[in-house]
Amino acid sequence: MQITVAIIGAGPLGRWLALSAARAGYSVLLEDVMPLNLHHAQEALRLQLGPEAMPSIAFVSTIEDAVRNADLIFDCVPDELESKLEIFWLLDRMAPPRAVMASPMLRVSIADMAACTYRPDRCIGVAAEASSLAGNPGSEVLLHTAPQTSQETMDLLEGFWKQLGFVPRFAPDPGQ
Repeated sequence: MQITVAIIGAGPLGRWLALSAARAGYSVLLEDVMPLNLHHAQEALRLQLGPEAMPSIAFVSTIEDAVRNADLIFDCVPDELESKLEIFWLLDRMAPPRAVMASPMLRVSIADMAACTYRPDRCIGVAAEASSLAGNPGSEVLLHTAPQTSQETMDLLEGFWKQLGFVPRFAPDPGQ
């Protein structure tokens, strides 16, 4: 089954995730609220992937278009409580019920964010920044779980990170 990955935010982390996921064979939808950011991401990824791989990444201008058919969603918005709350609220309402919401965060609690959704079992935190991931395949990626995080969610994220060449490790959210 082909997994569709939606990435919200075309900054450094979003671009890196889109590039890595496309190279690993995933179908990727990259969204950014700023058209210029999306344009820069498209140009940068075209140079890195080449035209033959570009069909695996679609560039979309709305969150709804990005998550409509997504299986796995990464929000790459700033790691600030208000930004995370807003994006989780939108994603929770727009994405299909099966979609897993993964959020790179260092300062915000995934347990708190999951509690604000209708799918707390399908939320997981990624304790990483672009600089710690880019160019470091084979290294460990720490995934924070909320008390309700399901095994199915952990399995999906474990497979995703392994496909990208990382060693996933799970730990309870430190904010619990």
